[in-house]
Amino acid sequence: MAPQQTHRSGFAALIGRPNVGKSTLLNQLTGEKLAIVSPKPQTTRNRILGVVTRPEGQVAFLDTPGIHQAKGELNRYMVDIALQAVDDVDLVLFVVEPTGGEKPEVGPGNRFILERLQKAGKPTFLIINKIDTVPKPVLLPLIELYRNEFPFAEVVPISAKDDDGVEQLFKAVLQHMPEGDPLFPEDVLTDQAEKTLVAEYIREQVLRHCRQEIPYSTAVLVDFFDESEREPPPGTPPGKLAGLIRIAASIYVERDSQKAIIIGKQGQMLKTIGTDARKAIQRLLGAHVYLSLRVRVEPRWSERPEGLKKLGYE
Repeated sequence: MAPQQTHRSGFAALIGRPNVGKSTLLNQLTGEKLAIVSPKPQTTRNRILGVVTRPEGQVAFLDTPGIHQAKGELNRYMVDIALQAVDDVDLVLFVVEPTGGEKPEVGPGNRFILERLQKAGKPTFLIINKIDTVPKPVLLPLIELYRNEFPFAEVVPISAKDDDGVEQLFKAVLQHMPEGDPLFPEDVLTDQAEKTLVAEYIREQVLRHCRQEIPYSTAVLVDFFDESEREPPPGTPPGKLAGLIRIAASIYVERDSQKAIIIGKQGQMLKTIGTDARKAIQRLLGAHVYLSLRVRVEPRWSERPEGLKKLGYE
């Protein structure tokens, strides 16, 4: 009789500077698009849970906002969310990217994170992402540099974009989880409500299509989510879009000039944002979607605690 396999389960937080690929990594680990991704830093604003369940164990990954110099209420909120996650997990995955130039360096931003990790005292992996962007010889001195700065439990080079090393990373993470029963039912992937994901998918298209100054002053709230016609007719082939969900959402900005940019000439920009968001939301929900978007002005919302609370950041 074969010995019974030990089951492990626990939480792991993805921590790092903005735009190092934490959200891309979460999506690769879970096999689903739970976190929106864009080339612009500070895309992630909230803690996002992604659960990976295997016969041998379960890991609940927490994607967090990039840790940066916090100016303004929204930025302070985002950094607080990221740093608090460290206290709530069994393992920290500190994600960095290779530095440019001949001589590797830690940099003040990553040094600040390492100082916080030293105080937390949690087991920590160093995850070097984007290894597809540099020659392999560059990695060895970078690994040595970081190992001299912090006692990492493991160092794992990966390319989240190319899914290179991600499976090896998951196996290493699972081995560092405590023994125990699953923390979530087998079919649970995230704690994000569909309305929350819909709002994020819309904000992703604003990030994609609008000029540099717009995305950071933008928030999205779903005002109306009617799924009374969602059930597909009997006999609908699996995987085929059927049924209808009606959604109305508001895109909030801080100034009238920003509102004009998002609407665009003759409404063309808003139409483009809506079209691309609707396609992504349909894939998420598995049904046809009618999407109505409005742009509203909430002056200085990102600088005011009451503004953050109104738009869901609390």
